[in-house]
Order: sequence, then C-alpha cells, then structure tokens
Amino acid sequence: MQLDLAQYFPILVFAVLAMVLGLAFVGGSFLAAKQKPYPDKLDAYECGFEAFGDARRRFDVRYYLVAILFIIFDVEVAFLFPWAVSLGHIGLLGFWSMMGFLAVLTIGFIYEWNMGALNWE
Repeated sequence: MQLDLAQYFPILVFAVLAMVLGLAFVGGSFLAAKQKPYPDKLDAYECGFEAFGDARRRFDVRYYLVAILFIIFDVEVAFLFPWAVSLGHIGLLGFWSMMGFLAVLTIGFIYEWNMGALNWE
C-alpha cells in the first residue's frame, strides 16, 4: 500500500495559511495597539484576587461556583450539537433521552437559582 502524499497538500496549505494569518494578526495587534497598561487594566478580574502572593489568604468561592455552572451548561451545549445532527437517525428513543437529559439540567439550574448561586450580592 503506497501513500500518496499529494492528497495531504491541501491540509499543508491550510495549516501554513492558518499559522501565517495567526502570526500576522498577533503581530499586527502588537504593532498597532497601545502598549502602556495602566493599573486598572492589570488588576485581577477573573478570580477576584492577585495571582501571586500568600496562598493561605481567604478568597470568594462564588467565582469558582460560576465557573462550575458554566462548565455544566457548556457540556449541555456540547451534547446538543451532535444530537441535533443525528436526530433523524436516532428516532424517538434518542429524542426522549435528550429531553430527559435537558429536564435534569433544567431542574438543576432551577435549584441553583433558588439557592442563590447566581446572586452576586
């Protein structure tokens, strides 16, 4: 069995083009953007505390709770795409299985909402 490398030429062209465009976009933004960050821009905003420092200080758990909730509903969306594509082939069993899955996630979302997990005050 002989491997014909000419079949892979479009993939190689695509990969090279993706790398060139990626480097051009990053380099262009580096050249065009103002490179003088101010203190508010350097302030921690994702996790609520400085990334470096004393590891034993207290921090707010709500950031991690929101991240976990995001992952849960992101997984839900990740399951919805292949389900929607194959819905014509899987029939009613697949449809009702997904409805059960969505019902469990909806009940979980309502529970989290009622427990105040999405409140920031």
